[in-house]
Parts: sequence; structure tokens; C-alpha cells
Amino acid sequence: MRHLIDFGDLTRAEWDSLYQRCSEIMDHPADFMDACRGRVMASLFYEPSTRTNFSFQTAMLRVGGTVFGFADPKSTSTAKGETLKDTIKMVSGYADVVVMRNPKEGAAKAASLYSDVPVINAGDGGHMHPTQTTADLTTITRLRGKVDGLSVGLCGDLKNGRTVHSLIKALAKFEGIKFFLIAPRELAVPEYMRAFMRENDMWFTEVTGLEAVIPQLDVLYMTRIQRERFVDPLEYERNRGIYILTRRKLDRAKKDLLVMHPLPRVDEIAIDVDDDPRAVYFDQARYGMFARMALLTDLANQERYRPEPVAIGTKPVCSNPNCITQTELYLPPLVKQNGGVDCCAYCDKELR
Repeated sequence: MRHLIDFGDLTRAEWDSLYQRCSEIMDHPADFMDACRGRVMASLFYEPSTRTNFSFQTAMLRVGGTVFGFADPKSTSTAKGETLKDTIKMVSGYADVVVMRNPKEGAAKAASLYSDVPVINAGDGGHMHPTQTTADLTTITRLRGKVDGLSVGLCGDLKNGRTVHSLIKALAKFEGIKFFLIAPRELAVPEYMRAFMRENDMWFTEVTGLEAVIPQLDVLYMTRIQRERFVDPLEYERNRGIYILTRRKLDRAKKDLLVMHPLPRVDEIAIDVDDDPRAVYFDQARYGMFARMALLTDLANQERYRPEPVAIGTKPVCSNPNCITQTELYLPPLVKQNGGVDCCAYCDKELR
């Protein structure tokens, strides 16, 4: 049984096949109206979402399936202390595919250990967001015709930006990508992502200013400074508004630049940029629906499979305070290698 926890789970060939199906859906949507008829999607959103939640629900309805779920965990047995394991075991008995967003890093990985049906990661804390990456790659491919050989600027909160982490992992599967990582030092990409880029021989440079590099970019991927990821409110105030893209700044950019954003935005893209033909972030949100339609036609139609029993943990080996293992103590202590370093298999943080 396949899950989608991390875009690294997909090979380049699997992505190409998924995009081909996505392209067919965009061009001939009527041919896929019954692709998931009789299938049910469970939508488990433990934190707020507009685009991802609505996009997945609409995607499932457009391919003929149905949806149940929640957008407020306070209305579920989670508020009574039910474990993630028990929620997933119960929900996967009702559904054919589970879509989950959770503020704890590694939550989707944990859910996949116990689910009888495929689990799709719709965002786990500041860790990964693989289906946003399917939206991003669909947008780039549809509008540029290819992904290989592009210079990509990632700008904003690169430390907590799960969409950025997923996109970097995805672009490792393409040739000739150059990354310009634009962030204040305290919001730079985490070390495990640097280790990943070095391990995969990816070209990247880290800078703190946007204007100096914008003429070199084929894609500018803006992100917001995420208030909800900051423990210290003063740190958020120091960094909010540090990067604001305006029409004036775009004067120095390429005429075929793609300005992208996973949304929601706060103040990092001025409203007057919306009318620039290079601004494609609202198109990006729509392409995400088609990408999720393609994904659901595959995963929601898999056969049910009871997972193998896993060991019962007693205490977390990971010291990351936002790792799922800090609250779900029964989880087995899983370890993986990132760049030759032992890391938590749930949240990717280095084990100390």
C-alpha cells in the first residue's frame, strides 16, 4: 500500500505519470467524473486550512467520491484524550483514503503505521507538505513546459516553511536546478535540508536580500512569515514584513518569471502585484485541485491492507519539542539517515 507522506516517496517516473494524469484531467475533466465513485475520503484537519482542505474536498467530489471529516479537533474524541493511533484505526475502517493535517511534525508518518488505507500528508507542522508540491510542480510544468534547468528563488520563512522543504525535495528529482534561498539568518532552511541538498549535489546559495537576485530567477516562490510557528512573539515581530514584493521590484525581473505563493499571504506580496501577468499564485491554487484529483484517483482506489504490527515505544528518542513522538509516547523509535547523520524518521531532526 502506498502513502504520500513526503514527496521523496515518489520517483521521477511516478511524478511524470501523476502529472500526465493531472494534465488529462485538466484537458478532459468529464472523463474522470466517476473515477472514485463509491470511494470515501476522510478529511482530518487538526489545524486551520482554507485551500488544502477545500481543494481536497472539491477534488474528491469532482471525481465522483464522497467526503467526511472534521476541521476542528475540539469537536472530536481527540479533546477527550484519544490517541492518534486510535483515531486513525477507527477512521480508516470507514474510509478508502485519509487526508490529514496536523500541527505535530511527523504526524502523517505516525498515522501511516496504523492505517488500513492510504494516508496523504496535508501538512505536518513546519515539516512537509507534499501535495502543495504537486500543485507547485503542476503550475511550473503547465506554464513553463518543463521544470529542469530553472533558477528558483525561495523567499521568506524557510525554517518553518513546510511547502519549501517539500519543494526542495521534489526538485532534487530534476536536472540543473539552482536554488537561491532568501531568508533572514534566524529563518534560514534547517540543517537537515542543507544536508539533503549537499547529499543530492544540488546547487544552492543562501542570501538575505531579494532585490539583488531577482533578475536571475525563473521562479520566485514567496512565503509568509508564519506567526503560528514562533514560540517567541518578539522574534516574529522582528521578522514580519522583512520581504515585500512590489511591482517596482518586479521591474528588474525576467518577463517570463513565475511569481508563486502557497497562500495565504499576509503582507509579503503587495496587492498591486496581482494584476501582473507573472503573478500565478491564484492559478497555482486551482492547479492544486487538479493535482489532488489525479492523486486521489490512484490512492483512493487501492485495495485495503492491514499494516504489520509495530513495536510499542516507551519514550521519545527525538528531542524536537514539536515532534509527534513527544505526545504519542507509544510510537516506535524510528531512525533514518540524512546526509550520513542519524535523524528522527518522523520529523527529520538530527538525533543528539
